[in-house]
Amino acid sequence: MLQKITALRTQKKSQQRVSVFLDGKYAFGLQAFLAMPLRVGQTLSPEEIDELQRRDAIEVAYNQALSFLSYRPRSCAEVETYLGRKTTPPTIAQAVIDRLIGAGLLDDEAFARYWVENREHFRPRGALALRLELHRKGVGDAVIDKAMADIDETESAYRAASKRARRYAHLDYQVFRRRIGGFLQRRGFGYDVVKEIVDRVWRETQVSLEEEPG
Repeated sequence: MLQKITALRTQKKSQQRVSVFLDGKYAFGLQAFLAMPLRVGQTLSPEEIDELQRRDAIEVAYNQALSFLSYRPRSCAEVETYLGRKTTPPTIAQAVIDRLIGAGLLDDEAFARYWVENREHFRPRGALALRLELHRKGVGDAVIDKAMADIDETESAYRAASKRARRYAHLDYQVFRRRIGGFLQRRGFGYDVVKEIVDRVWRETQVSLEEEPG
């Protein structure tokens, strides 16, 4: 059954949305640009109403996703989960994700590179721990492999330990080993790497102490 548009009113709470009245009653709201082609007196079929509401739902979810992406890069799965928490229907969420991918705003490979580089620079992790983090973000194995291809786990552990070792330089070896070793293990580095790096940074700290002016 066709319904007639009897009023189009800008919403008080948002100038970017328009309330659509059909047959004298409020029916639904639309983004202002979606309402622009509509005219009072125009009739709409149920299919046309459904399509307008579908397009509006996509725009609302798209803007929510843009806000979510403004804080840091995200994986596709993160955006999907976020929209799910916003009770976005799966078909709408997928349309938004496809649109973001098409616009170059969502890219799992770029996200994985960002995540690995950020960790390497600020908080180096063991390969297994880093892989687990990316898995939890919904990134696939092939993408993770590519992002981590140039990671040298031993050097990552060394960078992490070197920063921490300075504060423990005056401790005896056993305490130093427990503290640096425990720190590296919590960062996800394996036993062999931890043992090698603990011994390496211990030797370096002792040389530094010997070189300090007496």
